[in-house]
Amino acid sequence: MNKGKLLIFSAPSGSGKTTLLNHVMANIPEMAFSVSATTRPPRGEEVNGREYYFLTMEEFKQRVENGEFLEWEEVYPGRCYGTLLSVVAQMQEEGKHVAFDVDVCGGVNIKKHYGEQALSVFIQAPSVEVLRERLIKRGTDSMEEIENRVSKAEWETEFAQGKFDRTIINDDLETAKREILEVVTSFLNAPESNRPELDF
Repeated sequence: MNKGKLLIFSAPSGSGKTTLLNHVMANIPEMAFSVSATTRPPRGEEVNGREYYFLTMEEFKQRVENGEFLEWEEVYPGRCYGTLLSVVAQMQEEGKHVAFDVDVCGGVNIKKHYGEQALSVFIQAPSVEVLRERLIKRGTDSMEEIENRVSKAEWETEFAQGKFDRTIINDDLETAKREILEVVTSFLNAPESNRPELDF
């Protein structure tokens, strides 16, 4: 059985990344989701092992020391996120394509690790103003947290330039859904020795 390919989705908070990723997952049955580990507490109805593996800072640091992470970042002070190597390896061995929903720095690191086995996609809101409005409407963060996320989003967008295979601007959701599905399907269907040229 051939090992599955890897799809990396990165974006600032509020860009619509999760919505687009869910669309891809719903339309490609052989796609599996790489659940990340985090030190942040669960939100709403989030369940351990489904949205994230929720770890204490002590547990997270121990796993880092054990070399269990493919990549990890302290995204905000006291808030770490990481991808467990064992989770990815198991799904690949089962022949599944693995989708990552990761921080921008994490996405760059995973792409470096897997190279042409992976397609990295950066999802971008059409503007900072739109991003701020989306975060406010989401209603999960304080205004201080929203401004921190907006500030980080500006840095992430600048940092991402030239480091991802494709960038999709999520202005109109239905258009973005069609575009991302076309990009992902083309990548998954391309033979190993005859991959299409990607836009850098």
